[in-house]
Amino acid sequence: MIVLASQSSSRRALLQAAQVPFEALSPGVDEEAAKEALRADGLDARALADALAELKALRVSRRVAGALVLGCDQTLSLSDGTMIDKAEDRADAERILKLLSGKVHHLHSAAVIVMNGEPIWRHVERVRMTVRPLSDAFITSYLDNEWDQCRWCVGCYRIEGPGAQLFSRIEGSQFAIQGLPLLPLLDFLRIRGVLPS
Repeated sequence: MIVLASQSSSRRALLQAAQVPFEALSPGVDEEAAKEALRADGLDARALADALAELKALRVSRRVAGALVLGCDQTLSLSDGTMIDKAEDRADAERILKLLSGKVHHLHSAAVIVMNGEPIWRHVERVRMTVRPLSDAFITSYLDNEWDQCRWCVGCYRIEGPGAQLFSRIEGSQFAIQGLPLLPLLDFLRIRGVLPS
């Protein structure tokens, strides 16, 4: 069994669907403060996702000695390296979707496993996402229907829902888009004997 250092419903659903035995615990991390401090250290989007995933796993690892603790995080960056955070409110979501419209961005999906306070495995997967040109009318309609669900998602979309309509091309794993580089994780869990090989 592993411990998921997250309350993310999409990550829980991915692990359940893959029949990975787990329990979920909140890491109790102030993500915004941590993100701000790590950005001040000059971390790029990939390194930031990795560092936040490790921080979450470390926090939970203190409470569950001997357990494999999985921390995850996801960041979004434009082609020029500019990072985009989760929307603060609906108006910010509109701004973000207009910014992404007709452009390529990258999602960086990080997973780190910590045991007894030491990182023992990590993986960061990058997905190249091309957003089709979005009309103002589409953005309004999309947020009218999806805001309650996508407000918690970086980029303001859930690929497993209506957010799929935003894209003209995706290069990478849908699991990673949903917040977990699942296939590399499953390989590691088989090596550790958590899952049968």
